[in-house]
Amino acid sequence: MEKQALAGGRPATLARVLPRICLIIGQLGLGGTEKQVVLLATGLRARGADVTVVVLAGPGPRADALREAGVPVVYLGLRAWPDWRAYPELVTVLGRLTRYLRRTRPDVVHGFLYHSYVLGAPAAWLAGVPAIVAGRRSLDDYKTGRHAVLAVERVATWLTHKVVANAEAVAACTRTSERVPAGKVTVIYNALPPEAFQPAAPAELDSAYPVLVCVANLKPYKGLADLVAAAGRLRDRGRPCTLVLVGEGPDEPHLRRLGARLGVDLRLLGARTDVTGLLARADVAVLPSHTEGMSNAVMEAMAAGRPVVATAVGGTPELLDGGRGRLVPPADPEALADAIAQVLEDPGEAARMGAAARDWCRANLNLDTLVQRHLALYHDLLRS
Repeated sequence: MEKQALAGGRPATLARVLPRICLIIGQLGLGGTEKQVVLLATGLRARGADVTVVVLAGPGPRADALREAGVPVVYLGLRAWPDWRAYPELVTVLGRLTRYLRRTRPDVVHGFLYHSYVLGAPAAWLAGVPAIVAGRRSLDDYKTGRHAVLAVERVATWLTHKVVANAEAVAACTRTSERVPAGKVTVIYNALPPEAFQPAAPAELDSAYPVLVCVANLKPYKGLADLVAAAGRLRDRGRPCTLVLVGEGPDEPHLRRLGARLGVDLRLLGARTDVTGLLARADVAVLPSHTEGMSNAVMEAMAAGRPVVATAVGGTPELLDGGRGRLVPPADPEALADAIAQVLEDPGEAARMGAAARDWCRANLNLDTLVQRHLALYHDLLRS
């Protein structure tokens, strides 16, 4: 905490039973990290903590849940989101954030994604915030070759007191690629709300085939073209399936064309909030990503008791190892088709796998654990 003393900030002492916490996120869309921020903020609020969510951009669909829980939301109005090259506006937003933190004087500032922590750490340092925390939610593939991105991140990490990764694989990547000292990195898994474990009525979906459900943004790194190709191979083997993709993104036209060319019964449903019903309708949940951190989509399928087939990338093996799912190499449609076929051919094993996944999620990914571990981290930093 020596850097805090250099900033001329107040001593890092715990003035209240619960700290005043400021969580920073770029936007409040339907992504997995945004969902985790909402879960953490509402969980902290339920414990009696004074928590505020600061959003770099404007309102999004997850803001309603925060308001309903009584969590204040502050918008900084970053119009160029998510263009990290918009330097003049980023400097302006950095000034707004610094002034806000000086005025409100939180005990803890916690930024979750790249823009949040590279702006949040210097703003918190300048404002004299005692405890500065930064998140790592994915592997560092997207930073490759972006020297300015890496340089800014290194400065922000130097100003940060603790880095929280959401998977052991993400923590290992942070230590090796960013050269962050091991003692500065800790792992806190994502969590699921209690309702994720409640039985759901299957969504109405007219199909005579087994149903494969994938919840993911329609972006290249999610490997969805591999999944469509795998569904095409299953069709060629005489085992046609209905492939349901839940999400939106730039790959939609390409996926539509590929599905039509391969004769796949492909259903593109766009962004949805009623995922539990779709999972209840699924025979297999699939995630074919080329890179991942800790996948909320896999977690939700596990909590629903569905058999999961996914690529062995990032934190996914931590979720599915031990017979809780089937893992395949990334970018391998043939292996993906084989694993899906094996699950469909053995309903008893699929049911056992789904039950084991649900039990593990109940024990390891519950909301109380998420909130308690963050509070313990914040208290430890303030005491130090």
